[in-house]
Amino acid sequence: MTFTGAVGAIFMFPLSAIIRICVVLRIHPNVLTFIGVCINLAAAWALGVGRFVLAGFIMVAANLFDFIDGKVAHQTGTASAFGGFWDSVMDRFSDLALFLGLVYLYASLQRADYVLITALAMTFTVLTSYARARAESLIDKCKVGFMERPERIVLFMIGAFTNRMAAVLWVILVLSVLTVAGRIYHTWRELEGRGVTA
Repeated sequence: MTFTGAVGAIFMFPLSAIIRICVVLRIHPNVLTFIGVCINLAAAWALGVGRFVLAGFIMVAANLFDFIDGKVAHQTGTASAFGGFWDSVMDRFSDLALFLGLVYLYASLQRADYVLITALAMTFTVLTSYARARAESLIDKCKVGFMERPERIVLFMIGAFTNRMAAVLWVILVLSVLTVAGRIYHTWRELEGRGVTA
C-alpha cells in the first residue's frame, strides 16, 4: 500500500464506522444533510465573532456530514431526485451562511472594504452555481472553471486555520469571477456551435 493510500485508509476508517452506524440506525440521508447545515450555521457564528480556528474545526465536522449523506443514501437505497435537490439547496444555504458570518464580522469591525469584498465573493459564488444550472438546461454539461464548492470550502478552512480569511476572500472572489465568465463563454460557444441564437 502506498503512503497516500495508507493515509486515506486512516481517514476513511472513522468515516466508514460513522456511515455503518447511520445505516444500522436507518438515519435518513436528508436528516444528515440538515445536521450538516446546522453545524455550518455554528461555523458561521464562529466566523462572525472572529473565532476563525474554532470555525475551521466546525467546518470540518459539518463537511463530514456533507460527505457521508450520499454514502448513506447509496447504502440504504434511499437516494432520490429530491435528495439530490435538497442536498444542493442546503449546500447553497451553508455557503451563504459562512459569507454572512464574515459580513457581520467585518461590519462590526467597521471594515466597509471587506464587507464589500465578502458581498462580491458571495454574489459570484451564487452566480457560479446558477450559471451552471442555467447552462445545463440548454447544453449537456457546463462544469468548467476553477471554483466549485469543494475548492471554496477548502479555501474557507485554510483561511480559518491560518487566520488569513481576508486574503482567502480575494482568492475566492477572483476565481469565482473567472469561473462565471468561463461558464458564460463556454455556454455561448456550445450554443453557437449548434446554431442556436436564442
